[in-house]
Amino acid sequence: MRITKVYTRTGDDGTTGLGKGERVMKNSYRIIAFGSLDELNAVLGVVLAEKVDEKIVHTLNLIQQVLFHIGGELALPEESLNLVKPEDVGLLEKAIDTLNSDLPPLEDFVLPRGSRGSVFLHQARAVCRRSERDLVNLNQKEPLNPLHLQYINRLSDFLFVSARYNNYRDGIKENLWEK
Repeated sequence: MRITKVYTRTGDDGTTGLGKGERVMKNSYRIIAFGSLDELNAVLGVVLAEKVDEKIVHTLNLIQQVLFHIGGELALPEESLNLVKPEDVGLLEKAIDTLNSDLPPLEDFVLPRGSRGSVFLHQARAVCRRSERDLVNLNQKEPLNPLHLQYINRLSDFLFVSARYNNYRDGIKENLWEK
């Protein structure tokens, strides 16, 4: 694919095109889900611009690709692209377990604070959770690949553990909710 022109003027009426040219409203469930995934990927780019552990960086690079795979499948709903694989979910689970094994057990809810990298990881987690809600809304209208929901659910867990791990690695004490 080669893009030579950024604007087309075709969206000036509040519609946008899907992969095979179908026009849909920009406030449709599908486009809302696209937007949330796009925002999530952008926040992950901000995280990658910060100082975060190399184990996290490696996994985030893979995650950004998978988010584009999910977007590709959303853009071509009538196709069975199967770009997202069970192994992608498994990779997140392994990364969560690896990082979590070095962390002390949770005592209470963690406030999103600490290093810049960790705070941006928490922001990415919150955007990820919204993306999940948007995918659930779309899935209620048009069934999605179940791996999309599994992956995004696991991704929010990975981002939470990564934020904790990044602070831990930097010697930053967790700020817990005081009841």
